[in-house]
Amino acid sequence: MQREEVVRVLGRNGITITPQRVEVGEVLFSRAQHVSAEQIIDEIKQHGKSVSKATVYNTLNRFVAKGIAKAVHVNPERTFYDSVITYHHHFYNEDTHEITDIDPASLVIQQMPEIPPGTELQDIEVVIHVRNKQDI
Repeated sequence: MQREEVVRVLGRNGITITPQRVEVGEVLFSRAQHVSAEQIIDEIKQHGKSVSKATVYNTLNRFVAKGIAKAVHVNPERTFYDSVITYHHHFYNEDTHEITDIDPASLVIQQMPEIPPGTELQDIEVVIHVRNKQDI
């Protein structure tokens, strides 16, 4: 996504446009991908610009809250940000730390537990953790 389109998306979603938010958006929305905040910071630095870690995290969390990105929590210490917001699931490779999409049609949930009283289903997100096969 080009800079002008990022500016339009942010504006349409009520996100105040700042140079830092546009930079983060340009990296995240450049293609369908899963990236960490650290990867975004590194890519911004590669372009000769600087941005604070707090700004990147705050921006990504705002993007998620506004529904223009998804947070994929693979463990308590690692979160990826997904530029694809349509319904899908993920494989997470514990060895390579790579995350890949799973077509939702290929995963069938046959039965759901009863939802606690006073709540409603918001989303179902499945992250399947895998490891590389070890030669024996």
